[in-house]
Amino acid sequence: MQTWDLRTLSVAPRKPEILQSARGEGRSIALHLAAGDSLQEHEVHERAYVVVTEGAVDFADAAGASISAGPGFLAVFEPGERHEVRATQDARLLLILAPWPGPGHPGARN
Repeated sequence: MQTWDLRTLSVAPRKPEILQSARGEGRSIALHLAAGDSLQEHEVHERAYVVVTEGAVDFADAAGASISAGPGFLAVFEPGERHEVRATQDARLLLILAPWPGPGHPGARN
């Protein structure tokens, strides 16, 4: 068993930390976004599960719809779904990508 206390994990802004990664299964990443910082509009090849563990963020989709979220909030994005995450307060996030790497991801090539 591997464990992490996401509330006390030391993760610097702009320095994501890969917590766990298993090819063909998934990847878990801890992120720290300082207030005002964002993961600008982007998409990933995998299904993305984003859990807010601390602070507050706004999630926005490609159509411009947005929602504000705090600790305990889970957002799930389909593979290829464009989205943006902007911190309205210092925020800590847990990002889970599955499967890892997803179809079309450069790391999926053998």
